[in-house]
Amino acid sequence: MRFGDTIRHTVGMVFFEDRNDVEEWLEPLGYDAFWREVAVFEPDIDTRAHCEAMIAAGIVSEAEVLSALKSDVRRDLVARFRLPCRHPRRWKSVH
Repeated sequence: MRFGDTIRHTVGMVFFEDRNDVEEWLEPLGYDAFWREVAVFEPDIDTRAHCEAMIAAGIVSEAEVLSALKSDVRRDLVARFRLPCRHPRRWKSVH
C-alpha cells in the first residue's frame, strides 16, 4: 500500500475509511434504525431490553440512551477497524 492510500472497511453495505465515516453513518439513525443497523457489527453494548427497561422506568430518556449507545458504537468501531482521523484536504492556491 502506498502512502496516502485508504483502507475501506466493509461490513454488509457499510463502508468506513475513517472516524468521520462512522459518525456520519450513526448521526441520522433514530432509535429503531440504530438497533437494526448496528446489529451486523455485534457491538459490545447494553442489550436493547436493558435500555428499554431503563427508559420505561424513567431513569433515562430514549434520546440519552441513543446518544450514549452511538458513542459506544463509535468507539468500538474506530478501535476495531483502527480507523484514522480524516485528513483535511489541502487546497492548492490558484495564485
